[in-house]
Amino acid sequence: MSAAPEFAWTTQDSNPELRPLFRNAPLGLAQCQRQGTITALNPAMAQMLGNKLNQTRSVLLADLICPQNHAEGERLLGELFEGERDSFQIDSIPTASNSHPMRWSAWRVRGMNGEPDYVLAVAENPPENREVEQRLRQAERLEAVGRLAGGVAHDFNNLLTGVLLYCDLLMASLEPGHRVRKYVEEIRNAGLQATGLVRQLLSVARPTNCEPRLLSLNEIAEGMRNLLVRLIGENIELNFRLDPTLGLIRMDPTQAQQILLNLVLNARDAMPGGGQVTVETSNCKVQVLTEPRFGASSTALLPCALFVVGDNGSGMDAATRARLFEAFFTTKAGGKGTGLGLATVHDIVTSNGGLIHVDSAPACGTRVTVLLPLVPDEALNSQHASEPEKNEGDFQQEKEKRNKTP
Repeated sequence: MSAAPEFAWTTQDSNPELRPLFRNAPLGLAQCQRQGTITALNPAMAQMLGNKLNQTRSVLLADLICPQNHAEGERLLGELFEGERDSFQIDSIPTASNSHPMRWSAWRVRGMNGEPDYVLAVAENPPENREVEQRLRQAERLEAVGRLAGGVAHDFNNLLTGVLLYCDLLMASLEPGHRVRKYVEEIRNAGLQATGLVRQLLSVARPTNCEPRLLSLNEIAEGMRNLLVRLIGENIELNFRLDPTLGLIRMDPTQAQQILLNLVLNARDAMPGGGQVTVETSNCKVQVLTEPRFGASSTALLPCALFVVGDNGSGMDAATRARLFEAFFTTKAGGKGTGLGLATVHDIVTSNGGLIHVDSAPACGTRVTVLLPLVPDEALNSQHASEPEKNEGDFQQEKEKRNKTP
């Protein structure tokens, strides 16, 4: 294929001071006269158009911006020269001779010193821009969901408040051993889980203020067990292997619920034909670098709570694992995933000083490991001293949980 012809500036084309800028611009630039013929073309544009350029003065801009509809290109250019519009932007449709779409932006430039007006057009390859636009549209949809969720949550919480209030009244009127009391307790627990789901929805759709407190991941897992069983379906077995000596962490309970919910649902989606999901907790220590002293760094062992969700599903290849935590990245079919689940989990874990790691391979399942720093006993004792109104038994119970052996 022969090289694209060079278009030189003429004395009527432009201010000579702008010629170096025109020639060296990284974007494709073309100048068009009123008749629609291109009068100047920079090297970047010539390279983008390639074999479309066969004659120096017979290339029409309308044929480039609208290769399948010459009349539409002429109409847009005519409106520019007639002053009916200041500019326009259009995406060219790929053709057999040019399989790559281009985005064209054109505007009218007033001639100086008696020179005629002309149109300056810029061409760029739009794939990256289109991806950004798709993400922007998806973000706008999520914002709309957030506004809708905010409106619904207010009314829904009012209903739940009434349900919980009447549950409390019923429980107060029933003896601890009454056979009906356990049914009321189940209703109350379901209501509390419903309020938690509303908070989870709002935490995804809208930024919320976190309220970290001391909690056990075991309690979070046990509290969500019934909900998770219903969500994953009958063809998937859910197993819990919870360490009874697990220490306490400091985290917003809703965030901890979000981590478990997202990881279990991802595991479910990887096993459409059924399988097993395992949730594990244990204590561990992670080696970390400490701040350098006297010019040398040292290492220390950081006590952490280990939180693992594993499945025996389809697994992932290396290319998929490399993009797991990217916002809006999803391997699910259109309309079945937003690509925000793991991105949200990663943000929660890292914002709480933790680490997350994924082990997976095709046909070998997936194992997601989350490490969250434990609250040391010294901090528990300090909090005990600063909160004298808290029941002495509560702190003692927390310490016994950590020191208990199976």
